[in-house]
Amino acid sequence: MDEPPLAPQIVGMPLRTGLVTALALTCFAANSLLCRAALRPGLVDPATFTAVRVASGAVVLAALVLVRGKGGPRQGGWTSAAMLFAYAAAFSLAYVQLHAGTGALLLFASVQATMLGWSLRAGATLRAVQWLGIAIAAAGLVLLTAPGAASPGPAGAGLMVAAGVAWGVYSIRGRSAADPVATTAGNFVRALPFAVAWVVASAASSHGSATGLALAAISGAVTSGGGYVLWYAALPVLGAARAGTLQLAVPVLAAAAGVVLLGEPLTLRLVIAAAAIVAGIALAVRARRGAPQRTSPSRLEAAPSR
Repeated sequence: MDEPPLAPQIVGMPLRTGLVTALALTCFAANSLLCRAALRPGLVDPATFTAVRVASGAVVLAALVLVRGKGGPRQGGWTSAAMLFAYAAAFSLAYVQLHAGTGALLLFASVQATMLGWSLRAGATLRAVQWLGIAIAAAGLVLLTAPGAASPGPAGAGLMVAAGVAWGVYSIRGRSAADPVATTAGNFVRALPFAVAWVVASAASSHGSATGLALAAISGAVTSGGGYVLWYAALPVLGAARAGTLQLAVPVLAAAAGVVLLGEPLTLRLVIAAAAIVAGIALAVRARRGAPQRTSPSRLEAAPSR
């Protein structure tokens, strides 16, 4: 994606890249809002929502790969597809019980914790400031989930943490993909049988209104499939370090939009916990100067999602 030398800049990046990046981050944050809105009583059940989301995402991504002349979505693998489905299923189940902002924060924190854990297991070493960041983020999570009137239910919180771990594993497995869009398309196509099997297994409780199904289709085709395409278009210009920093905006956007668009409560607990989690992870994922790419936590960026 070449930019003219005198292209206007937004926060240090070319205007076109800045706009594409902003749209991609908005898409990722919107996934939480769409899922939460769709899973209100009577609209659609989690299994049907997940199946429609995966199917519509698979259609959009596979069509894009075919248009590009890459021979169809043949990349990816069944293990990654299973992780993708596990993320999507737990994500949907969690949002039956969680507010959009709380869910986005739990997902974001658990994805980053999984990535950092893998990095440490692979031999990375962290500086004191990064350990401080982990401690601050952990304190934010404790505050967010501590018992109280505004705390999320343990079942919903546990499901969202499981979704984050699954997405972290998916990201780790796909970190070296030569063609991320084709790989993502292949994984979406392979995840579809898992989603259909879940719908069949839960047929007795399945239901779907026009509104619920439309929200699920938008989540898959636009904010998932379209969001991935936008993100991967901007990523070569952004670089891994800047991309990781920009992803910090996603849970904040989701929380703010949940308050404005869904009427979710804005509590002091949510504000303080969000600030601690985002600031802590911002410190924790900072790259060590001169660190090798294979061991630097900031190079292990999560695949765009949510």
